[in-house]
Amino acid sequence: MAGAAPLPSSDADLVRLLLAINPDGLGGVCLRGLSGPERDAWVQGLVKALPEGTPWIKVPINVGQDRLLGGLDFAATMAAGKPVFARGLLEAADGGVLNLAMAERVDAATAAIVAQALDQRVVRVERDGIADTRAARFGIVAFDEGLEDDERLPEVLAERVAFRLDAAALADAGDVAAIRRAVGSARSRLAEVAAPPAIIEALVGTALGFGIDSVRAELLALEAARTIAAWQGLREVDEAAAAAAARLVYAWRATRMPAEATDEEQHNEEEEPPDEDDDETRASNEDELPDDVIVDAVRAALPDGLLEALAGDPGPRRAASGGRSESRTKSRRRGRPIGVKASTDLAGSRLNLLATLKAAAPWQTLRRREPAASSKRLALRKEDLHVTRFEDNVETATIFLVDASGSQAAQRLAEVKGAIELLLADCYVRRDHVALIAFRRDAAETLLPPTRALARVKRSLAALPGGGATPLATGLDRARELATSVTRHGRVPVIVLLTDGRANVARDGSTGSEAASDDALKAARLLRAEGFRTLLVDTSRRPRPRARELAAAMGANYVPLPFADAAKISATVMSNVA
Repeated sequence: MAGAAPLPSSDADLVRLLLAINPDGLGGVCLRGLSGPERDAWVQGLVKALPEGTPWIKVPINVGQDRLLGGLDFAATMAAGKPVFARGLLEAADGGVLNLAMAERVDAATAAIVAQALDQRVVRVERDGIADTRAARFGIVAFDEGLEDDERLPEVLAERVAFRLDAAALADAGDVAAIRRAVGSARSRLAEVAAPPAIIEALVGTALGFGIDSVRAELLALEAARTIAAWQGLREVDEAAAAAAARLVYAWRATRMPAEATDEEQHNEEEEPPDEDDDETRASNEDELPDDVIVDAVRAALPDGLLEALAGDPGPRRAASGGRSESRTKSRRRGRPIGVKASTDLAGSRLNLLATLKAAAPWQTLRRREPAASSKRLALRKEDLHVTRFEDNVETATIFLVDASGSQAAQRLAEVKGAIELLLADCYVRRDHVALIAFRRDAAETLLPPTRALARVKRSLAALPGGGATPLATGLDRARELATSVTRHGRVPVIVLLTDGRANVARDGSTGSEAASDDALKAARLLRAEGFRTLLVDTSRRPRPRARELAAAMGANYVPLPFADAAKISATVMSNVA
């Protein structure tokens, strides 16, 4: 088309242009890196390139669901005497861009809400007595400022944005406001742009070759190719547009290098040329798009280090999920707010005044008609009360309680130590605090208080002696005391007991299996009454009813060691921590 502007020379400028034309179709961009003048200049350029009046909505990190989705406008409702809806940020961004600050810290609930709006392009509001559906077609510009590898834009959002750029590599393109009229023209042409089947097949094949298993990536690449064609004034996506789109969408998603054709395959292709007299074959070959063009474009965009890493590892690359030692618990007064709920019980809870007033506002007209009602006062009822719900992150402490008595043969105690070392690997991944208690003869000893220095735990474990009587009740009492102390320090204790369940020393130091077993069961029931999370690993050669009975008294999960490999024990411990 005459007058169509050429494509920008840099990827950053091209991404900015494409988002100005088609923000909701492309999902958006993740700007990875710290804030700086380069990023600010790039963002200002995008704002200037967008058609005049396009919404640009900033979302703070602590935004609540009512602000995102919308809800009852209290002041307007009180004035009108009927429910009045106040639109949320997602609806306000309709037709424009949603700017997510500190996107690496966006919580799962907020990310899910934004992702759902990106998919459905509408916002469904069902709150405060209002049920409505509002248009919400937008793209996102996410500022990902995470310094660590595990601090990233949530995967649910990263999968839905077409592009990712390094914030430090951005540059000011100068006066981009001049292209605003051309952007408007490209927007009007976009709906008419089509993609030939050969282009679609090449984009899908390239995605599979680079180990990209998300269909969304292929759809985003196709949409980017259509947007490039619209800017260039084309009615059909050509090879150059497809290659540029694949480079921008696929390069940062690649998990492996495409397989190269073997010499034998190439030789066979040379020996079996297509029949030149076959009109259908010749026509098909003319329509085919060589995949190498798109593959080479994506390959050229891969960073050198990533290219070498992918070439050396042909398997799919998965993002590591860093473990944490935090257990999320519901709280009435502290932690991160996760919403509100109606509640007539305010004991220990925080009244949410705004939610309470919103619940009462639609009923004021009716309540003022009641006898003895005041026309000047707000009429509240018990059913209007709402409280804020909180979620508090609490660190976990795993307490290993080890039976080191004579009933544990030397070989068996060595196996127990090995099982604990395997469990320590999971504790290290989750960054747990770990404590070690051993009981033998007539006492229980805290070999190591809660610590994250797991090397010290291993050393203490290796030096653990064996032999003597089995003061099981004393060991359980010591574990309960330590768990109580851990709780006072704001952590969640998890007790892992490794024993064969046979006790022969009572709490008072007397010997005798019957009295010792009774004391052990009593101590176990105290643990259950305290509500501590517990796991019993039966270390006897042949599992017997004693250990099962003890586990039942503790309310513990029961795992027989002879039939439990490391993965099973680790999974069981993690299920208690979660």
